[in-house]
Amino acid sequence: MRTTQMKKEKTSRRICVGDFRIEDEERRAINDVLDNGRISEWKRVSEFEKLFAEYIGVKFSIAVSSGTSAILAGLYALLLDERYVNVKKGSKVITSPVTYVATVNAIVLAGFEPVFVDIDPYTFDLIPDAIENILKDGAVGDYSIILPVHLMGYPNNMKKINEIANKYGLIVFEDSAQAHGTLIDGKRTGSFSILSDFSFYIAHNIQAGEMGALTTDDERLWKLLKKIKSNGRRCDCQICIRPNGKCPRKDEEDDPRFIHEYIGYNFKAMEFQAALAIVQLKKADWIFNKRSQNVRYLNEKLATFGDMLQLPRYSEDVSYLAYPIIIKNNMLPRKKLMSFLESYGIETRPLFGCIPTQQPAFSYLREHYKDKLYNAERIGNNGFYIGCHQYLTTDDLDYIVKIFYNFMANIYG
Repeated sequence: MRTTQMKKEKTSRRICVGDFRIEDEERRAINDVLDNGRISEWKRVSEFEKLFAEYIGVKFSIAVSSGTSAILAGLYALLLDERYVNVKKGSKVITSPVTYVATVNAIVLAGFEPVFVDIDPYTFDLIPDAIENILKDGAVGDYSIILPVHLMGYPNNMKKINEIANKYGLIVFEDSAQAHGTLIDGKRTGSFSILSDFSFYIAHNIQAGEMGALTTDDERLWKLLKKIKSNGRRCDCQICIRPNGKCPRKDEEDDPRFIHEYIGYNFKAMEFQAALAIVQLKKADWIFNKRSQNVRYLNEKLATFGDMLQLPRYSEDVSYLAYPIIIKNNMLPRKKLMSFLESYGIETRPLFGCIPTQQPAFSYLREHYKDKLYNAERIGNNGFYIGCHQYLTTDDLDYIVKIFYNFMANIYG
């Protein structure tokens, strides 16, 4: 009977890392966009930007096409803004070695040199002492930015990072792509630096399918980013009202939409994405709390495997992207466990890998960082994650627990 039941579940059940439900409110939001007859960036994008800035606790938000484009546009804006004299092409950006590769891709594509320091083995945040040791030992003038990554929703120690940045004259740019809603002393990540980026990818905490955003309190950067994301054009209004004959520059000889002050990108968002994100923002507290409850539940049920598995450190202030697990026991192969979970319908994903030593695209850095990033390499070799998203039921969670117990029984008897 037990074997038959497991085979049935094995072929029919699927518990994904992330899920997105198109319900009545989402359908109405999409239909409203269709009824308005404008799907390119317009009033829904503007509304989302206002609401998201309020949610994070900053003055401004800029919607863009993806989290990757948010980082790239942000770095480019810091390059163009003459106030930041140390930010120049070829300068060094201190960041995390364990992150989705888009973070480091953007650093390189923007013309900077990534520099990696090790991370905390439990919360994946940059070790502040490791940052300062690099700055003490190196040519400080070669460095321009510290770019901490709030991985899996865990916040970095922004107080110490900002202190180090101020001490050495660096800019802080938070990568908050996976941390919508995470709190540090009651304030949300994305509000502790000159700039922060977010992603609204389908598996993230707040979802829109694709889309990204930047947040800032700096009006000058906000206006610059509005131009950068629109091919560098002169316009920087919150929303274009020229079609209604109300453009503040309508009397100028040239149309500002076709006068370009900078070499920019087309990183504009679409009305559909913004409409979905607005609906998601209304549910943000529920999403945050439900994911937190799911992590706590799984931790309690899987605690018996604490000698073999490092379960995610729990905090009610963390907005969890997923449920990260690090294998402690070298006798327990990650691939075997992940394959077992997948065979019973539980989606798994590796925890990104240590970029300079384990990602082929950055193999040119491998020798330099060999044996220098112990925690990052261990996490890259032994880490993976499963879902903890808001649509999981208690039955789903119990099923996950049961499959873990079955695996351990098969391995250890």
